Amino acid sequence: MTYSLAYSPCPNDTYIFAALTNGLLPGAPHVEVVLDDVEALNAAGREGRHALTKVSYGAIPFLLDKYRILPAGGALGRGCGPLVIAREARELSSYGSDAVFAIPGRMTTAYLLLRLALGREPNIRELRFDRIVDAVANGDVDAGLIIHESRFTYKSAGLEQVIDLGDWWEATTGNPIPLGAILARRDIDDRQATEINNAIRRSLSFARADEAAIIDYVRAHAFEMDDDVMRAHIALYVNEFSDDVGPEGRHAIADLFERAAAAGLIPHGRAPEFV
Repeated sequence: MTYSLAYSPCPNDTYIFAALTNGLLPGAPHVEVVLDDVEALNAAGREGRHALTKVSYGAIPFLLDKYRILPAGGALGRGCGPLVIAREARELSSYGSDAVFAIPGRMTTAYLLLRLALGREPNIRELRFDRIVDAVANGDVDAGLIIHESRFTYKSAGLEQVIDLGDWWEATTGNPIPLGAILARRDIDDRQATEINNAIRRSLSFARADEAAIIDYVRAHAFEMDDDVMRAHIALYVNEFSDDVGPEGRHAIADLFERAAAAGLIPHGRAPEFV
């Protein structure tokens, strides 16, 4: 059986899935891969388009009718949250209702965190994540919400950090920040889903043991081609939670859903469901 597998071209995803994608794991399930921007994957998830897909935790409460969460392969950790940047540093609370924030998508975890931190709905402009730094630098927007590699490159554009929303989340809750997860569609049974989850863990183990065999694949798809940035990205986003979200991660995810529901940002009663 062949499964459709969708994930982003960002280095953490391509690093984790390189061995599985490129047939380097004997006996692993066969996959047909689609690479796309995370917000496009969030939208595709609403349609149940892919059997296996990376999505934002901000989107998952709206996808639970079609998908369950796999414990492996996701993005969750500490010190890895999205940033709000601007041409000049200032307090987030100083931005009025007329200020325009560039965001990487309405369904992203980053946007969910921004609304939780602001305590209101901001005025937004949606842009693909790799275009936000330029929009801020050019004065097209007042501030930008950045994710992925942009957190390593925004300073070279002369921009300043307004707030690290990961730090804000950790200080507020004590939890690591849940960013994204791999979902398995509900037509995949428990045995198949467990086999896939194990294959993801094997793929990550392969990458760690034989990076030379997969790094060209990672490099070929990175938006930011600087090797130092690429490796910093992998080091930050690929961690112990990538193998298994674990009890600490599950608690953080449930807390995010509860806080978002209390703020009226997602429907009440949406609890994360894992394979």
